[in-house]
Amino acid sequence: MRIPRIYHPAPLDASAEIALSEDAANHVGRVLRMNAGQALQLFDGSNQIFEAEIIQVDKKSVHVRVGTGQWEDRESPLNLHLGQVISRGEKMEFTIQKSIELGVNIITPLFSERCGVSLTGERLAKKLQQWQKIAIAACEQCGRNRIPEIREAMPLASWCAELDDSLKLNLHPRAEQSINTLPLPVKHVRLLIGPEGGLSADEIAMTTGYGFTDILLGPRVLRTETTALTAITALQVRFGDLG
Repeated sequence: MRIPRIYHPAPLDASAEIALSEDAANHVGRVLRMNAGQALQLFDGSNQIFEAEIIQVDKKSVHVRVGTGQWEDRESPLNLHLGQVISRGEKMEFTIQKSIELGVNIITPLFSERCGVSLTGERLAKKLQQWQKIAIAACEQCGRNRIPEIREAMPLASWCAELDDSLKLNLHPRAEQSINTLPLPVKHVRLLIGPEGGLSADEIAMTTGYGFTDILLGPRVLRTETTALTAITALQVRFGDLG
C-alpha cells in the first residue's frame, strides 16, 4: 500500500508532535480509516518530505510525530503561469487539477467577454477556496512538494497588462507558429487559454498589443479544458521535464 502524502500548511520540524489540519484529519481518519502506529508522508511546501507516524486518532483530530525531512525537488525547470478564462461547472476544476499534475506553477482565473460564468463576492471567494483545495489534493496525489499559487480572479485585460518578462503565448486557430517552432531556451511562459467561445477580435488584438505570440496546436478545434492540458504538455516536452 502506498504511504499517503498529506500537506501541512505550517513549517514542519523533525521530532515535533503536531495536529493535522481539519481537512487532512478528516481524510486520514474518516476516509482512509488510518490508526495510531501507521505511517504518513508530510510536506509543507518547502520542497521537503517528512516521514511521520500517527500517534493518536480522535473523531475530529489526528496527531502525528514528525520524522526527519528530506529535500526532494520535483518541480519542472519551466516556470509556467496559466491564465485560464473561467469555464463552466467541473471543467475549471478539471483544468486546475490536471494542469498542476503537469507542472504549472501559477494559475490565474480570468473573466473575458465570452466567459459565460458569473462569480462575484462570496460565491467567488468560495470558488477560490475550493480551487486551492483541489491544488493541494493534486500535489498530494502527483508527488509535488510545492503548492502552486491560485491567484485572485481578474479581468483578462488586467492580467495581460501585468509586467512580465515571460514568453507570452495565446492559442489561435489561424496562428502561423507552433510550440515546436518557438526558439530555445525558454524558462518562463505565460500561457493564455480563452473561454469555450474563444476570445473576441478586440481581445485578440489586445493580447497582441501586450506582446503575446499567437500559436497553433493543430488542425482540430479543442475544447477549452483539452486546449489547456494539450498546450501545457507540449510546452513541458519542449522546454520542461516531460520526455
